[in-house]
Amino acid sequence: QVHLVESGGGLVQAGDSLRLSCAASGLPFSRYAMGWFRQAPGKDREFVAVISQSGGTTYYADSMEGRLTISRDNAKNTVYLQMNSLKPEDTAVYYCAARSVMVGVTMKYDYWGQGTQVTVSS
Repeated sequence: QVHLVESGGGLVQAGDSLRLSCAASGLPFSRYAMGWFRQAPGKDREFVAVISQSGGTTYYADSMEGRLTISRDNAKNTVYLQMNSLKPEDTAVYYCAARSVMVGVTMKYDYWGQGTQVTVSS
């Protein structure tokens, strides 16, 4: 059974940084592209970032590019999302997801985590 478990969320102030982690189990992690998504209250889930199986290719949402770094450690079966200069509008539940084929921007992923809450106060 596949499990994706996000951690690292919390309450921060505008301008702060956070690093989210997503630990994967039950799948050949190094063969899956990993994505991060977010869903704010009352809004649809949206793409944030994706990283290829090797880590050599990344894509970011235009709205957050420049403030994000996605990375992965295949030895630890973990993907990370470093978020800097956080804004109140970044408040959302952040999800990680796994996809067997790397593409640019899509919502169609094979497996999803349960999410971690990020709240940014002004």
